[in-house]
Amino acid sequence: MVDRADSIPSADSAPTGDDLLRMIAALANPHRLRIVGALAGERNYVSQLARELGMSRPLLHLHLQRLQAAGLVAGTLELSADGKAMRYFEVAPFALHLTPERIAEAARTLTDGGAPSDVMGG
Repeated sequence: MVDRADSIPSADSAPTGDDLLRMIAALANPHRLRIVGALAGERNYVSQLARELGMSRPLLHLHLQRLQAAGLVAGTLELSADGKAMRYFEVAPFALHLTPERIAEAARTLTDGGAPSDVMGG
């Protein structure tokens, strides 16, 4: 998975235009919105989260990658008591407070390559 933690703003700073697009695009998908909702209460490992959401693990991984790239969730790999590798995910601290002024500020920082590839449907 891509680790973008160094380029994602902290919860108390205003995101750049590119970061804001990534975050909004990631949250614009109902599956990803459900994933963030499920992880809001506590961290969970992929297999259990897939069962709870009624989603296949490959599809869940795809959505978790997108959420992680947007800085909305963080994943860690841990070993269970029986030595099995388990990937846990949790919601990363973030806050989006959108106003016309914040959007205008973010728009001034957009780069040509900042738009997510699936803003229109993904």
